Amino acid sequence: MCGCNTGPSRAAAEDGRDVLQLRVEDMTCGHCAAAITRAVEAGIPGAVVEADPASKMVRVRGTRDLAAVRVLIAGAGYTPSETALA
Repeated sequence: MCGCNTGPSRAAAEDGRDVLQLRVEDMTCGHCAAAITRAVEAGIPGAVVEADPASKMVRVRGTRDLAAVRVLIAGAGYTPSETALA
């Protein structure tokens, strides 16, 4: 984690697919958001991630595999919430 404040990562395209939404309290800046986005998109081909450090929310389209998303976020060095938010 770092102390920069560069804003949220690129927004996910609205295409009607289901969305997983997780809270990541230790995502504090744009660098953190980018690291989470890269990790999830690399680990789940076709996934589109929107990570917003201001709200501490990560939205993932293109998968319903919550366990895989949590593992990828944790592997990037962050702590995702225990469950997906509705």
